[in-house]
Amino acid sequence: MKWTSASDRSDYRTSVDTMLSQLHNLLDVALIVGSAPIVSASPLDLGHEVGTTTLKAAAGARYFGAALGAGHLSNASDTKFRTFGAQQFSGATPENEMKWCIVFFVSRFCCIRTFSSWYFLQEIFMFLIRYRDATEPSQGMFTFAQGDQVAAFAVTNDQKLRGHTLVWHSQLPDWVPALTGNALLDAMNNHITTVMQHFKGKTFAWDVVNEAFNDDGTLGSSPFLTQLGSSYIATAFATARSADPTALLYINDFGTEGENTKSNALLSLVKTLKASNLIDGVGFQSHFIVGEAPTDLQANLQRFADAGVDVAITELDVRMTTPASAANLTQQATDYAFVINACQAVSRCVGITTWGITDLYSWVPGTFAGQGAALLFDDDYNEKASFASTLDALSS
Repeated sequence: MKWTSASDRSDYRTSVDTMLSQLHNLLDVALIVGSAPIVSASPLDLGHEVGTTTLKAAAGARYFGAALGAGHLSNASDTKFRTFGAQQFSGATPENEMKWCIVFFVSRFCCIRTFSSWYFLQEIFMFLIRYRDATEPSQGMFTFAQGDQVAAFAVTNDQKLRGHTLVWHSQLPDWVPALTGNALLDAMNNHITTVMQHFKGKTFAWDVVNEAFNDDGTLGSSPFLTQLGSSYIATAFATARSADPTALLYINDFGTEGENTKSNALLSLVKTLKASNLIDGVGFQSHFIVGEAPTDLQANLQRFADAGVDVAITELDVRMTTPASAANLTQQATDYAFVINACQAVSRCVGITTWGITDLYSWVPGTFAGQGAALLFDDDYNEKASFASTLDALSS
């Protein structure tokens, strides 16, 4: 995910911490509604009427995926999420469920405008359970229920599943930054191995390292860099290669979609990792502002492909000021088509993933005040102009 500045990150984390404190006080109330019906990741009755061509059908050999949250998949109050997820997408990425720790996104509540108070309380309950159910909440104690739910949905619906993410400076349980030296090294390697082997045979690729760089091309601050030095990246990839030799290994980042200082540094690292056969692909998150997608996107994707790796658009959305204007929605349609065309022009661009399905659950409003409308379907799952332009671009 992308913040525009360090202060954005700090303000976001502060707001999350404050909200978490308030929400935990509601736990007793939330538990009362814990018996609300939850649906499983079983095969779907695809009774919803769709057009003659879906995104996944138009995409062909390339996958066209979406980020899927387990809470949305199991939400009995909104079965459209599962239906659209199965009908439209041939790829899936767990939104938070395979990270070390699951974090709350404010937009989850900002978007609840017309639903009943029962629905609101159910959502609080679902969040609190998910927040406690991290991949490794305590050292050496793993919980996979949420990730298994997304994986089961992907397998049931014949979707290519991307694992996301193994080593990242964010969404770490408190015990991780408290470790030093070899203790952290051992914990990192054990986490990578345990998580990858649990999902082996279901994930075709993994984001091994996520958001490793600053905008100036230096490595970003993280407990792993502080304690292990820059070699933590190569070590993580080597461990991942051993844990599941069949999985394709990616590094994933934002702000690297065009040619710039950050993408130059990333390319240099990729070439080094590739020389040791430690990396297979590069993910370009592509969280764009309407009208601001880099004009050299295709050329940049191509130069990474020329380095001998696959490339993928991994977290695509195009945000705008809300309420959305007709002009911005039209520009958004142009932007989506531009990204699709750039990927399709590069033979090693293997797929595209949007960071969600519907604007209703997008992370954008909770992170960027006054912005949203970033995805292909609006709050009511209506197709937007960007859906039509994406479909046309995929079909061309």
